[in-house]
Amino acid sequence: MTDDLPDEPRFVQDVEEAVPETPTLPDGWTVEDPGPGSDALTTELVALLRAHEEGARGWASAGEDDIVVRCSPAAELTHANLVLRDPAGVVRAWGSAQDRAVNRMIYDHVVARDLEPAEAEACSAVLLGWAEAQARALGEARELEVQQIDAGAFADDERQHRWFAGAGYTHTRTWWQMSRPVTPDEADLVDDPARWEAEGVVFRLVDREGSSMPDDDDLRAVHDVLESAFLDHFNSREESFAEFLHRLREDPGHRWHHWWLAELEGEQGWEPAGALVGTVVENEGAPNASYVDYIGVLGNARGRGVGKGLLRTVIADAARRGRDRVGLEVDADSPTGADGLYTSMGWETKYRTQSWHRDVQV
Repeated sequence: MTDDLPDEPRFVQDVEEAVPETPTLPDGWTVEDPGPGSDALTTELVALLRAHEEGARGWASAGEDDIVVRCSPAAELTHANLVLRDPAGVVRAWGSAQDRAVNRMIYDHVVARDLEPAEAEACSAVLLGWAEAQARALGEARELEVQQIDAGAFADDERQHRWFAGAGYTHTRTWWQMSRPVTPDEADLVDDPARWEAEGVVFRLVDREGSSMPDDDDLRAVHDVLESAFLDHFNSREESFAEFLHRLREDPGHRWHHWWLAELEGEQGWEPAGALVGTVVENEGAPNASYVDYIGVLGNARGRGVGKGLLRTVIADAARRGRDRVGLEVDADSPTGADGLYTSMGWETKYRTQSWHRDVQV
């Protein structure tokens, strides 16, 4: 597998080529590729996404960062977007596709909750047809026979479930979105989140010199650990080091001082055994939070307290930064029993999401 990013996006760039001829939108509606986006578009998409969250989950959390990660110049290489405007020119629906990894296209599907049923159905159908066309283009560029679309929905969003099922998607997984409060005294859970040791395991930040980029070997070690640790996990897909690094660095919450390695002493010295990649969730007018994007432990290191040590590290780090919680996602059907560890350490499920998959013949 090549370790390089593509020279240009693998998605269809011409809107007319990707939007299906049927079904059609009501008179006066238009479709457009929003490109990198403007401040005005960002404001519209934030409002649309927040209303979607409110209607499907009961409360909203989306902000500008959620739009920037998908509609910015930095995102153009691996993302494609389509917006649908009503006759007044207001964005009422939005589809977003991400070239995530081999045979995995992440797809976000947002339709205004206050549309008339016929308008909402038409918007959904157009977006789903566009997503299918983008999946074929992506699969062809990656020289695949089948391209998976990986779409998400809130667990109680029956409208979204119906649309996905009608378009040939299958509900494949449920995820628990968990959160844990952090108290100031937990700053002392570990000696120093930058580096500490317990029972023969060293936990440390990836090496850096001053404010420079982290050590390349450490970053590759994090990638290798996570690729290996998730080999037997649901829907694991091979992702090159370059793709992995590009994707995580474009996240507005990315911070190098939220990347940790756990190491065990072996024949060749200290060898990677686990890794945790975290991000910061910034909250206007409220304390920030930490989020565990990835935590993985190699098979031969399980049972040594590596996972628990990494979690203690991120909790202590959050406490020292004045944050009030740490969030993470866990597979409700995971055979590893990770949910038991999280629950024992104070995490509770805040809400549930679902994965809906469709395999598109390229």
